[in-house]
Amino acid sequence: MNEPETIAAMLQAETIAVVGLSSDPTKPSYYVSRYLQSVGKKIIPVNPSIEAVLGEPSYASLRDLPKKPDLVNVFRLPKAIPGIVDEMVGLGLERLWVQHGIRNEEAAQVAEAHRIAVVMDRCIMVEHRMRAHQGRA
Repeated sequence: MNEPETIAAMLQAETIAVVGLSSDPTKPSYYVSRYLQSVGKKIIPVNPSIEAVLGEPSYASLRDLPKKPDLVNVFRLPKAIPGIVDEMVGLGLERLWVQHGIRNEEAAQVAEAHRIAVVMDRCIMVEHRMRAHQGRA
């Protein structure tokens, strides 16, 4: 978990499912996703309580996505992570990024046992900006 090469590989993802993406512009999930769009990433919102955000339709769950994302980026409480990992295992998804401030060690162990690469408690926007500044994004 959180190996530099894993982070670098995940930052290359083109299509990112954002679980817990809010339509509130003051929320980190919104402005991080907007940043990802600004650097050319395709965002797929996953939030059953909104219809669309950032110009993209929102889906109720990972199972409802029209295509397989390169990466699943999570903005949910730690208690929600095991269910997300279970969904990823069932769908054959291989990359999980859990945002800064969110940790669930047991879910990370389950994910890695199913060959899902995990980054946890890191902000994808911060990591991308840092590498872009260093010329490595």
